[in-house]
Amino acid sequence: MTLFERIKETAKERGISLTALSVESGLGEKTIYKWKDKEPSANRIKAVADTLGVSVDYLLGNTDEMHSNKKDDKKIADLKDIMNEFEIVQFDGKTIPEEDLLVIERIIKGLIDDQY
Repeated sequence: MTLFERIKETAKERGISLTALSVESGLGEKTIYKWKDKEPSANRIKAVADTLGVSVDYLLGNTDEMHSNKKDDKKIADLKDIMNEFEIVQFDGKTIPEEDLLVIERIIKGLIDDQY
């Protein structure tokens, strides 16, 4: 798997588009797309790894250990797991009816599908 493919896959797992990832990493909007054809600098790879919360070695394919050893790694929670785990889900102190949770799930799926 190439660096670009690993970044794309990891970004998808995190629910972030490559354009958004580029911007959040302090790069130009389409910078990551250019990595299909050319190898980026170490500083740019590190910026993307930090934004994704993974190690540079993971992105480079040197390890399958996804998480870096940094203390400030982003915590990841799958919203679908949260919605399934709890019998009652609230937002701003108000209970969300189960039928509305299904609507919310369809909306989120549609938003994610539109990104990729």
